[in-house]
Amino acid sequence: EFVESGGGLVQAGGSLRLSCAVSGITFDDYAISWFRQAPGKEREGVSCITGSEGIAHYADSVKGRFTISSDNAKSTVYLQMNSLSPEDTAVYYCGAVLYNDQGIPIGIMQRYEYDYWGQGTQVTVSS
Repeated sequence: EFVESGGGLVQAGGSLRLSCAVSGITFDDYAISWFRQAPGKEREGVSCITGSEGIAHYADSVKGRFTISSDNAKSTVYLQMNSLSPEDTAVYYCGAVLYNDQGIPIGIMQRYEYDYWGQGTQVTVSS
């Protein structure tokens, strides 16, 4: 089970922290990613972190603003989002893909088929 939380309404320039609580899988065997989908747009990979090594990867659109982290003891992945803009408005989902290699491939959010998905949490940024 994947349960996202932390979404909400925030003004531009504000911050939110999303959480993805994971159960039912061996956390260290997976990479956990955050995706988002805005109305009328395709789903976009935002950030990914490997469960085994905690290595992170970010989409260019969020580099320097978003930070992904994990608490393996709690099987929870966080996405700290700062300097939010209306363009960040979307439903944010976490997903998991089986991955326990070293490092993190650049295409992990685009070229891998994810095994598990959460139901999403809405993030709305007002101007």
